[in-house]
Amino acid sequence: MSIYRNLQETHLNRARASLRQALSWYGYLRKSGQLSSNPELVGLVKPELETLNATLNKLDSNVIRIAVFGLVSRGKSAVLNALLGDKILQTGPLNGVTQWPRSVRWQPGGKVLVELIDTPGLDEIEGESRADMAREVVHQADLILFVVSGDITRTEYQALLELRKSQKPLILVFNKIDLYPDTDQGAIYQNLQQLGAGNPQAKPLLPDEIVMVAAEPAAMEVRVEWPDGRVSYEWETPPPQVEELKETILNILNREGRSLLALNALIQARDAEAAIAQKTIDLREQEAEEIIWQFTKYKALAVALNPIAFLDILGGTVADLALIRALARLYGLPMTSYEAGKILKTILFSSGGLLLGELGSSFLLGLGKSTAAITSGDNPTNITAFAGSAIAQAGIAGYGAYSVGKAAQVYLEKGCTWGQLGASSVIQEILSQVDQNTILYRLRQELGIKY
Repeated sequence: MSIYRNLQETHLNRARASLRQALSWYGYLRKSGQLSSNPELVGLVKPELETLNATLNKLDSNVIRIAVFGLVSRGKSAVLNALLGDKILQTGPLNGVTQWPRSVRWQPGGKVLVELIDTPGLDEIEGESRADMAREVVHQADLILFVVSGDITRTEYQALLELRKSQKPLILVFNKIDLYPDTDQGAIYQNLQQLGAGNPQAKPLLPDEIVMVAAEPAAMEVRVEWPDGRVSYEWETPPPQVEELKETILNILNREGRSLLALNALIQARDAEAAIAQKTIDLREQEAEEIIWQFTKYKALAVALNPIAFLDILGGTVADLALIRALARLYGLPMTSYEAGKILKTILFSSGGLLLGELGSSFLLGLGKSTAAITSGDNPTNITAFAGSAIAQAGIAGYGAYSVGKAAQVYLEKGCTWGQLGASSVIQEILSQVDQNTILYRLRQELGIKY
């Protein structure tokens, strides 16, 4: 267990460092005036900055949030009450007893502190508002319990697929097993193993990912024989059967609880930073277009007038790097000279050879232009050749600069969460270290990440 504990502490510390880096960067932008100089942008990104702060605070508090979802009458509140050992959450025979999400604290043992979140049925009235509410709860949750009470219906399967998209670990809870004979329980369990994976072709769920419970067993008629020979019948309610679920949750929390906490914090940070980048790029679209065209003209003119071939390529590369840095400064997004160089390299190799072709064409045309410049004194007609090569080279260089600028916008938007301690980088780092017997390993498989 010490190995798991040490690894979890590492994941938690890496997540904290990633969030602190993001907050320090945006704090620097605010102090330097890059954010404060644009009040509209400050207002737009305020929710995301608050999310980053709240997420870091949640990491420091070490509270793991477990949210329960399911359709109406599946016994979601009853499952949580059984775990708590007390009827804190309202239950009843009518549909829709739970109208709004409600949180209760649960300390099942040791130093682990859990916040259980009860939610309304996913198929209740006012579907759109309930769907928005569900998305918000999912966003905050570190672990999801999806409660069913038999074979999965089409509506449940669709809801399950949507929850799987949230990139959160999920336990499928088969409730009300007291209503089914053992043979039916086994058959339903096999079906849930396949369907619970969210894809009929995926591997069956692990033992930790599906649990059978009876949170609020139905009352049973009991025969009572009295000493005087009388016989009477009474109704008794058996105790809840949730020990397996409680043990499963505790095993997950002890084995990977802090890693779950770190991963969810990083996912929230990644989404917040991506939203900041998107809002920034959208707000400054016109200014960015002007910068791209400005560098396009400068690069085309500089390359056309320069008579030395190798300096053409060098000058063009410097211009592209300067363009990337200028866009990063405009957007106020993290960028160093080294990162700008990496972005340019990535752009060159991902553009189908078009920009690499620009370099080759610039070199050949530059050689022709250099030769024409050298021999122009002996033969005035070579000036025409120089001009033709210069015009062609300028057109290619201008096209390359514009392509680099547009591609850089995409990389700046998507790449703000990469790099050292970037949220996306640390997410991959954590998922690369998980054991095959963990619930996080399933998440890694669903994300399609290979190591």
